[in-house]
Amino acid sequence: MRKKQRTAKKDSASRQRSPVTPHQSPDTRQPSAVTRHPQWPPAVLLMGPTASGKTAVATAIAGKLPCEIVSVDSAQIYRHMNVGTAKPGTELLERVPHHLVDIVEPHESYSAARFRDDALIAMREITERGNVPLLVGGTMLYFQALTEGLNELPEADAAIRLVIDTMADESGWPALHGELARVDPETAARLKPNDAQRIQRALEVYYLTNTPMSELLRKPKCVYYPYSAIKIALVPGERERLHERIGRRFEDMLELGLITELRKLRNQYALEPTMPSMRCVGYRQVWQYLDGEFGLAALREKGVAATRQLAKRQLTWLRATKDVEAFDCLAEDVADQVLDYLQRALEKLSAVA
Repeated sequence: MRKKQRTAKKDSASRQRSPVTPHQSPDTRQPSAVTRHPQWPPAVLLMGPTASGKTAVATAIAGKLPCEIVSVDSAQIYRHMNVGTAKPGTELLERVPHHLVDIVEPHESYSAARFRDDALIAMREITERGNVPLLVGGTMLYFQALTEGLNELPEADAAIRLVIDTMADESGWPALHGELARVDPETAARLKPNDAQRIQRALEVYYLTNTPMSELLRKPKCVYYPYSAIKIALVPGERERLHERIGRRFEDMLELGLITELRKLRNQYALEPTMPSMRCVGYRQVWQYLDGEFGLAALREKGVAATRQLAKRQLTWLRATKDVEAFDCLAEDVADQVLDYLQRALEKLSAVA
């Protein structure tokens, strides 16, 4: 990730580079975080942690440039899950074209591989209309799947997952971690004994293929991504201020009816807490609250803590992402900064096309 961190030293050679520190000075930077190919159309990737203001910046971009938004969010794919996913409102969805929002039911599964296929179809259609795909979100696995490809792994199997969940109910996830260590010790070694989601997936892959997931992951990826990517990250100049945003955001969700929303979903669908939709941050904690595991005060505390952990993981992933231009999401003029940079980046791509 490309960005600069100014120090008190006057010697420019002493300036340090940090993979998560955005520019603090007025923007005169040149558009360098672009993966170019003269025959490929442009695509903009707007990434950032939760509560970084991605929707506001994306809306500003779409208001000035011929863009259509492709959501890169593993929670906003679900219908009827609006409050807890901070889904764009009806007015915005009608005013600015959005793709991959409200595409599956809460009880259905959805994979990174399916996202990649769906996103590439949407991007091709957007490009054919003469517009620029603007991919916006914080699900870093989806971004990686899109730009770097995926290993060939089987799709989720509801029947197999039900068997695994039943085994977990009877014996506990640490026991299943032991089973995974027997059939796939390499994968088990990097997972914690209570990492239910990843243990389930690793066992599911083994039961479906009779091959350890670690072995399948070593096979070459199939990569097809015919776009010149302009990668932009919204990151906080001050982590504590992002934490304050997260706290206010979760409180707003509660006031907007997150508890009522989940209560209705549980009445409408045959949901289980182990389903991917119900593992989404916020919904998982409200589920536990509705089950009587703790009270409202603990719900607030646990919901905010889980969201902070999500933001931490997202920022960790961004550190490892190459060729990304970072902007301080807390700056009042961040949308103007991003728009100015993006306009110059697109002009530069047009000049070499």
